[in-house]
Amino acid sequence: MTRSETAHEKDDAWFGGEAFHGCGLDPEFEQIAKTFLLGDVENRGCLTDVQRALVTVAALTATQSLQHMEQYLRAGLRMGATAEQLRETIYQCAPYVGLERALCALEAASPVLMECTGEAEPNTRVTESDRFEKGLAVQQQLFGAENINKMRVAAPDELRHIQDYLSAHCFGDFYTRGGLDLATRELITFCAISCLGGCEPQATSHAAANLGIGNGRELLIDAVTQCLPFIGFPRTLNALGCIDAACRK
Repeated sequence: MTRSETAHEKDDAWFGGEAFHGCGLDPEFEQIAKTFLLGDVENRGCLTDVQRALVTVAALTATQSLQHMEQYLRAGLRMGATAEQLRETIYQCAPYVGLERALCALEAASPVLMECTGEAEPNTRVTESDRFEKGLAVQQQLFGAENINKMRVAAPDELRHIQDYLSAHCFGDFYTRGGLDLATRELITFCAISCLGGCEPQATSHAAANLGIGNGRELLIDAVTQCLPFIGFPRTLNALGCIDAACRK
């Protein structure tokens, strides 16, 4: 099967034959893009269709490429992702890409998500009294209790609030939520950070956390490859370098 034939088959499966259509401003570019995304990228690697859908939503959220968010969400639903998983993917990006970017992504996604579930049930699993404790526990699970404790002790007094926010907000408010397992949340985090660019130390750290929780090198490479059409080659190559650095640790 040729690339074009594969792209056509994937187009039907993912997008009902309507991928990259609608605006019709430049059919030649749309054909190049469709064949690369669906004929090359979607046709390789070990990611499941659901993982592909979630990683794509993370990339769209991080890059704020929201014009066709509905299109990709509907494709994700068609390929087996649930509305809850798609919503939680956007939530998981929030502490890394910023609250406003996540809110904009949720607004772009709301027509599709509301069709599926209406008002979503809360997925919060922490309270005001235990969000720090539970978040710290997840943080220690991913990065090692000794490493996290050393980092907290070494933080200067004027920066201790950042460490507290990291444990309570990033890991407490988000990583503990329902709807996605911990390994999937950490994969989404790595992809979101990689898509931002300029955050290579953090991307390397989260690549290592992924490896530690069972998301292997092949999976990480395939996840970054899935992001490639949305972030371009420079950020993709940087992310692959972060995976290599994490594997050498």
